[in-house]
Amino acid sequence: MNGMGESGRGEESGTRRFRAKRDAILAAAADAINEQSAKGMTFADVARRVGLNTTSVTYYFKRKEDLAAAAFEHTLERLMGMLDEAMTQHTPEARVERYLALNMERLARIQRGEERQMAGLSDLRAMDEPVRSALMAGWREVFRRTRLLWGSAETRQQTDLHGARAHVLLENTFWLPVWLVRYEPDQYVRAEARLMDVFRHGIAAPGALWRPTPIDLPHDETVPGREAFLLAATRLINELGYRGASVQRIASELNVTKGSFYHHLDAKDDLVVACYKRSFDTIAAAQRIADEQGGTHWNRLSSMIATLLDVQFSELGPLLRTTALSGLPPGVRQVMVERSNRIARRFAGTMSDGIAEGTIRPVDALIAAQALMAFLNAAFDMRKWAWSMPRDRAIALYASTLTFGLFDDRAVAE
Repeated sequence: MNGMGESGRGEESGTRRFRAKRDAILAAAADAINEQSAKGMTFADVARRVGLNTTSVTYYFKRKEDLAAAAFEHTLERLMGMLDEAMTQHTPEARVERYLALNMERLARIQRGEERQMAGLSDLRAMDEPVRSALMAGWREVFRRTRLLWGSAETRQQTDLHGARAHVLLENTFWLPVWLVRYEPDQYVRAEARLMDVFRHGIAAPGALWRPTPIDLPHDETVPGREAFLLAATRLINELGYRGASVQRIASELNVTKGSFYHHLDAKDDLVVACYKRSFDTIAAAQRIADEQGGTHWNRLSSMIATLLDVQFSELGPLLRTTALSGLPPGVRQVMVERSNRIARRFAGTMSDGIAEGTIRPVDALIAAQALMAFLNAAFDMRKWAWSMPRDRAIALYASTLTFGLFDDRAVAE
């Protein structure tokens, strides 16, 4: 006799339906989080995306916070699964290559409509307790496993370098969906190979030295107190996302009233635009002044990188993360993306000219420039790491991940 009766088959079928519906809701929630942030996501929008009513969604998740937390947990689990598979390889280079390949395969499936995008983690810290602590513990485990791709560190300097490499690798895989959509699906394999080439060998030509020339960036304080306001807002938006960084929180950070906020800016969207403009203007100024100072294009590029990392690691920083775009109104977001693309194209132009003169490796400049944008984004998370050592040392260690590649130890040996 068949061991499963009608009741058993019905329960199994019901369980499958429950899981399928729950997975569909999680996928819709991930899409909503990526477009609107976790704070901006609503049950009504998620229900609309899966063809349900709001009450049906609450059958699976009682509160919006529960749904957002489940979406983040799903992303963390997927990342840990990919990292565990990558660890089956025998060398750091092979592990990183496998981890990148798994991410590219996932994005190819998404492009073909076979899979949905994971929820981005840019506003993970904006979740309320006790959920926030549990999610942050999951994120720290993801980081720990990523760092282990390079094996066990024998010295503090190796630990520092492996940590920098882990952040750069993770941020690059998070940044992939932003720029990969500009390529035809049959070019994904090529894009993967070109990005891995940058990870493997870096940007600098063989024999190049890390000798950046300091760039004196202009400081504009046309409205007294406005710069401090933008700095506080930038830090909070980087940590909590666009919707997580409320006007009240920003005002509290500076110990001022909400009225003081509106003295500087008319609305919160104006604040985010002003923060992005400040950050993009800073990057553009470093690019422009480096070109004006002249020298080889490798020297120009390394000087830009060193200067911008100094901003990221200093009390006068940081730059606003481009990944903080989630939740912005579509029109505003598009303007910011276009400015970011212009910044990336200028980096690519410097690399192309350096390739022509022989001071920069023959990389795919467009892809390497996107890797550089992710690298600058990730530097925000390395502020406390950088403060534990001399600034020049921190900049050289962190910069080596992209300039000389993720497997070059010269920055530790120097």
